[in-house]
Amino acid sequence: MKKTTFLRYLEMERDPFEALINQLGFTRKLTVGGVADGLTVKDLVADILSREHFIADRLSEILYGVPYIPCASFLALENFQRKYGYPDYESAFVEKERRDFFVVEKYRRVAFDEIVSQELIAYDNIVELTIKLSDADFLKHKLPRRIAEYTIQPYLQLRVVVNRWLENAASKH
Repeated sequence: MKKTTFLRYLEMERDPFEALINQLGFTRKLTVGGVADGLTVKDLVADILSREHFIADRLSEILYGVPYIPCASFLALENFQRKYGYPDYESAFVEKERRDFFVVEKYRRVAFDEIVSQELIAYDNIVELTIKLSDADFLKHKLPRRIAEYTIQPYLQLRVVVNRWLENAASKH
């Protein structure tokens, strides 16, 4: 897939995510628990932020020729998480599909507006770095799949769980 095509697709998939966050912000339901696994929308957006930070850092490493090697031990994983503030999602020791409670705790006392602000910056970094990468590197490093895994898939998952939560809440009233 060409970078320009992918970036249009990424933007198209992101638009409903942003609309949902804005809608929930107006209804003040961002910090109500029980959306998924007892988490709040704020917790879920913090999880997305950590995934976007992860892939943005990997894109930067690719752009500047810095090698990335996934953590091969629990100790290395703990050190990575302490250093970067998010899990090494490509380590064999991390279950990518699960939300990391380290991330939830890290952002527990951070205002939702600040999380959204950081998330927007991370997303912009992903787009900017993708544009700067050569087409060859974009394909060589399987970036359409990798970027989608840390952006589009979490956006879709958030929309599904939040919409289900909203429907359940509406049916109870």
